[in-house]
Amino acid sequence: MAAAWAEPVTEDLFTAGEHGYVTYRIPGILAHGDTVLAYAEARRDGFGDWADIDVVMRRSTNGGKTWEPMRVLVDSGKDTVNNPVMIAGKKAGEVHFLYCVNYAKAYYRRSEDGGRTFGEAKEITGAFETLRRHYDWNVIATGPGHGIRLRNGRLLVAVWLSTGGKRHRPSRVSTIYSDDNGGTWQAGELLADTLPNPSETYAIERRDGSVLLNIRNEATEHRRAISVSANGATGWSTPRFDSQLVEPVCMASLIKHPKGGWLFSNPDNLEATYVDAAKTVNRDRKNLTVQWSGDEGKTWTAKKVLEAGLSGYSDLAVTKDGSILCLYERGGLDKNIFRTGRLTVARFSLDWVRATTR
Repeated sequence: MAAAWAEPVTEDLFTAGEHGYVTYRIPGILAHGDTVLAYAEARRDGFGDWADIDVVMRRSTNGGKTWEPMRVLVDSGKDTVNNPVMIAGKKAGEVHFLYCVNYAKAYYRRSEDGGRTFGEAKEITGAFETLRRHYDWNVIATGPGHGIRLRNGRLLVAVWLSTGGKRHRPSRVSTIYSDDNGGTWQAGELLADTLPNPSETYAIERRDGSVLLNIRNEATEHRRAISVSANGATGWSTPRFDSQLVEPVCMASLIKHPKGGWLFSNPDNLEATYVDAAKTVNRDRKNLTVQWSGDEGKTWTAKKVLEAGLSGYSDLAVTKDGSILCLYERGGLDKNIFRTGRLTVARFSLDWVRATTR
């Protein structure tokens, strides 16, 4: 009998070497109504995090079935423009956009027309400055990926900070939020300093209104870490490990599905073929997998491999018709995932993810 679900359909949206960029990395994707925005860092003169980097975007008006040509959202000359984050607003067409420059300043822009245009950039670094008395950072980063809007209207973005300069570590995690629809931003509290080098983090709102953070970290346990706050800003619980979600040390994504449950994506792998496991806690970025939980992350009962080969950062979105989109790093020049070959979007159904259980 034929399966009742279709296999994922994939399309490369950004390819290394095109448009004068040596590679594209750090994908983010946002669905809002019929509009889908796929965005990323475009690295012009090098593969590293501190290259001449622009933020680029492709836009769809039919739920990700077809895409407009790439356009540059932010170009700050030779500066590093990094860690783009978008949040779907309450109104149709309303999109909130945050990013950083040189890992030192943060900015906010807003669209009222589904990403056709964005307003002037407003600096919001002051939100991070309030954390200096607790942690004297010299690196800040939003997201990356997507942020969330809570049921009470609060806009919320997970952030990380470092005192290590271009090494990005040591590091700490917090959130920034806006209670006036992006007009002003302020920082939440730092999470307890119990994890080695926590960084890229996703926030999700639970049914009771509390906020859960799913945290990248460099612990030898090789598991994602979890912390919870009643309001997404203060009173964070001491981070604990989720034994079911392995951590190769890579960005992951977390999102709700309107038909029920949470979706999580990351390279579900602890093998070390491409990295020197004797010198680093990192494991290979491959075997990108999507998992589903029906009980807000208490158990993860279904999983599907989306990309068995080299695959790294990913971000998830759900379209108006319930289709799931995953924009992810795929392949690597010279078999090096840090020299990403393509940013690929996969489209699939919740039934496909849930077709097998474990």
